[in-house]
Amino acid sequence: MSIHNVAVIGAGTMGAGIAQVCAEAGWNTALHDASPDGLERGMQRIDAFWDKGIARGKTTPEQKAAWSSNLRAVSTLVEAVANADLVIEAVPEIPQLKAEVFAAIDASAPAHAVLGTNTSSLSIAAIANATMRPERVVGMHFFNPVPIMSLLELVRHDTTSEETLELARAAARTMGKTAITVRDVPGFATSRLGVVLGNEAIRMVADGVASPQDIDTAMVLGYRHPMGPLALTDLVGLDVRRDILLNLKRSFNDDAYTPHPLLEALIEAGRLGKKTGKGIYDWSSGEAEPCDLPEW
Repeated sequence: MSIHNVAVIGAGTMGAGIAQVCAEAGWNTALHDASPDGLERGMQRIDAFWDKGIARGKTTPEQKAAWSSNLRAVSTLVEAVANADLVIEAVPEIPQLKAEVFAAIDASAPAHAVLGTNTSSLSIAAIANATMRPERVVGMHFFNPVPIMSLLELVRHDTTSEETLELARAAARTMGKTAITVRDVPGFATSRLGVVLGNEAIRMVADGVASPQDIDTAMVLGYRHPMGPLALTDLVGLDVRRDILLNLKRSFNDDAYTPHPLLEALIEAGRLGKKTGKGIYDWSSGEAEPCDLPEW
C-alpha cells in the first residue's frame, strides 16, 4: 500500500510540525484540531516556518507554494480522515482523550488506513484497543521540532502487523526521517532515557552541583549531546516531562522515577519551558538565558 492522503489530528506544536513534514513529503495533508483557534494557530505556525526558511535562503517561494498546495485545514475529524491512507494523532497525552480520538478515527477512516499515535510514553496497545483494527495501529513518536529532528521512533505492540510497520517505515523514509523500532514498553526507548537524564540534571541543580548552563555544557561538550538535558527539558515542556515520569513510576512501581520537587515547583509556578517563555531558563530572547529558580 502506498501513501497519498494523510490526516493529522491535533494542531499543536507537534501536530503542526508533523503536518508540515507530510506536506513537504508531497502527500495531500489534512490538519484538524478540535479547537478552531488551535487549528488556525497551527496553520500560522507552519506558514511562519516556511517564511523563515525563505528569509534564510534555505528554501524558495516556489517550494513554499508547492508545499502549501498539499496542506489544508479541516474543521471536522470525519472530513479530515475520510480518504486517509495514514492518520497520525497528536493530541495531548491524556489516555481517555487518546481513546476517544482513536475510536472516532476508527469509525470514519477507510478500512485500509494505518493509524499512528505520536504519544511519547502511553501504551500503544491500550490506544489500539479503542479501535476495531488494532493490527493497523502503531506508535509514531516524532521529536520537537519535527521539521528539524531526524529521528522517528516506531513502536509496535503485540498485534501490530508487519504490513503496518513496513508502511510506517516507508513513511519515515519519505519524510526524510531515520526510524528505529522498539517494543511497546513504558517510555519506549527515548522517553525513558531522556526523562531520567533530565530529572537527574534537575536534582543536580537543586543540590548545588553546578549551574544549569554548566551541566548542559558538560553534556554537550563532554558527551557530544546536541543540546543539554535541561535546555531539552525546557524545549519539550516541563509538564510533559513530569507526566512521562509519573507514567513510568506507575508502570514500573518504582520511586526512582519520582519527579524532583524542583520540577514540580517550576510547573506550579507556570514555568513550563520555552512554550511559556520561562522554565529552567528564560527564553524571552528566543535563546536559553540564565534566570532565578523558585524555592522548592
